Amino acid sequence: MNHRSSHKKPSSPDGASNHAPSGEETPPASDSRIRILLVEDHTLVREALASLLALDPQLHVIGEAGNGTDALRLLATLLPDIVLLDLSLPGMHGTEIIRQVRLSHPTVKCLVLTVHMSEPIVRASLHSGAAGYLLKESSFEELRTAIHSVAQGKTYLSPMITDKVLCGYLGNQSKLSSEEGPWQRLSDRECEVLKLVAEGATSKEIAESLCISVRTVEKHRASLMTKLNLRTTASLTAYAIKNELVTSAGVLKLDLLSEDNS
Repeated sequence: MNHRSSHKKPSSPDGASNHAPSGEETPPASDSRIRILLVEDHTLVREALASLLALDPQLHVIGEAGNGTDALRLLATLLPDIVLLDLSLPGMHGTEIIRQVRLSHPTVKCLVLTVHMSEPIVRASLHSGAAGYLLKESSFEELRTAIHSVAQGKTYLSPMITDKVLCGYLGNQSKLSSEEGPWQRLSDRECEVLKLVAEGATSKEIAESLCISVRTVEKHRASLMTKLNLRTTASLTAYAIKNELVTSAGVLKLDLLSEDNS
């Protein structure tokens, strides 16, 4: 478990904060509390969670973020023991945050706290590297149990979804091994481009969002059309919607992330 002390800095205007909840002192270097980075885009929910976690003397929220970009920035600065995060976040989905945490800071554990309880979403989160999955309707006691379990190197799965996940996993193994939709052959980057295309973003907007060149975006779009056997952007968007690869909110269906495309 990481026991480095944190350094207070001014909060950013978009909800990121690298300090503990109001009224709490920055812990000394010898502090043995579980250091938590809280990632939740709803300010009221984030503040309520921080206040609840402060009730446990063994827990310490060292930072708060409202989106993936701020979360990864604070991660590198604060080096928490656990990242407690929602999945539905602006700009970067929770599963992508989990992937990046696993790659850049493999000792940091990610614990999902969300409203989503479908088997594909849970499976995608665990596949991305989450050490635990908890529902927002859970009690505070269960949240505490999950955090302490994950901090001890265990995997925690909410009892409310365990049976569903196991049944779905066992029931889909033969189907997954024998049936493969064309979208399952897409790379992670192509999935990101597909999401943004279906949301109506231009190549320039996609390039800015993913920090790549417009030319690279066009190559990914061409590859998408080839793999999906489509000819136009309109047909690409229609295909994504028809096959439920994008929800009405424009979020890439998590089944795409449940297979390793690296």
